[in-house]
Amino acid sequence: MSFHCPVILDIAGLALSAVDKKRLKHPLTGGVILFARNWESRDQLAALCTSIKAVRSDLLICVDHEGGRVQRFKTDGFTHLPPMRDLGKLWLKDPIAATNAATACGYVLGAELRACGVDMSFTPVLDLDWGDSGVIGDRAFAADARVVTLLAKSLMHGLLLSGMANCGKHFPGHGFVAADSHTDIPVDKRSLTAILKDDAAPYNWLSTTLTSVMPAHIIYPKVDSRPAGFSSKWLNDILRGKLNFQGAIFSDDLSMAGARLIDGKEVSYAEAAGVALAAGCDMVLLCNQSVDGGEAVDELLDGLQATLDKAWQASEVSDQRRLALLPQAPCAMWDELMTQPHYVHCLDLVAQL
Repeated sequence: MSFHCPVILDIAGLALSAVDKKRLKHPLTGGVILFARNWESRDQLAALCTSIKAVRSDLLICVDHEGGRVQRFKTDGFTHLPPMRDLGKLWLKDPIAATNAATACGYVLGAELRACGVDMSFTPVLDLDWGDSGVIGDRAFAADARVVTLLAKSLMHGLLLSGMANCGKHFPGHGFVAADSHTDIPVDKRSLTAILKDDAAPYNWLSTTLTSVMPAHIIYPKVDSRPAGFSSKWLNDILRGKLNFQGAIFSDDLSMAGARLIDGKEVSYAEAAGVALAAGCDMVLLCNQSVDGGEAVDELLDGLQATLDKAWQASEVSDQRRLALLPQAPCAMWDELMTQPHYVHCLDLVAQL
C-alpha cells in the first residue's frame, strides 16, 4: 500500500499540547521543525523530543542549527558554533586545517543535537558568498564553489560520524540575489549555464554525499517562471536528472513570501504544498504558524488531504527517503558525550576558530 507523510510542521511551545498531538497523528504529518521558542533547557528539549516520538516514532525531528546567527539552542551547555564563513577564512590560511575544523564542527553540531533527541539539522548552506545577500552573508563558507564543496563535505563527514543526515541548501543557489525570500520574491536572471558552473556546482560534486536538499524560493526566469522549489525542471530534470541527486527534497518554508505566489497568483498553503509535491519535493515545511492557534497548519493538513485524495498519488518512494533521514544508530547521551575523547578533541578544534 502506498503511503506518504510529507508535512513538516512546528509546535507552539516548550511541550506538546493536545492540539499538537492531534496534528502529529495526522496521516500527512512526517515530522516537526523546532525553533528557539521550543527551547528552555537540555532536559526540557530532551523531554519534548521524547514526547514527540511517543506520539509516532517515525516522525523526523528537525531544526535549523547551522552555527553563527542561525543556531536555535545556545545555552545550557550547547556549543556556540561559528558562522561557516570562519571556516572559509581558515581555508585561506591552511586548507587542510580548515577541512579538519569543519569535520569537528559537524560532529559537535550533530552529537549535541542527537544527545537531546533531535534527528537532523538543515545544514550545510551551499550558497556562494557573492557579497550581496544579507540573508546568506556569513552563513556561506566562501565565494568559490570548490572551497564551499570541500568544506561542506568535511562538515557532513562530521555529521555522519555523529549519525546525522544532512541537507544542502538552497538549491540551485541563493547567494547571488540581494532580496530575502522570507519577505520578497527574488529573481536571478542568469543563464542555466552560469548557474550550473558556479552556484549549483556543489550539488553535482556532492551527489554521492548529500542525503537531502532544500531548494530556494527564487525565480530563475531563464530556466522556469516558477521558483525552484515549485519547478519540475529544477527538481526533476536538473537536480535529479542532470546532477544525479538521489536523496530527499524538502521545500523551504511555505509561509515565506517567495512560496505562495505561483504563476503570478497568490495561492493557499495547501495549494502551494500540492504544487511543490507535484514538482518533485518529497516533503514540505510550514514554519511558525502554530503560535497563534495554528489555523494555517490545519488548513494545510486538511486542504492537502483533500487535494491528494482527488488528484495526487501518494508516493512510497518519498516516504522511504524521509525515513532514511532518521538516525540509524544509537547515540551518546549528554553526560557520556561530555567525556568522549573524540567529542572533546572536536570541541577544542571548534574553540580555536
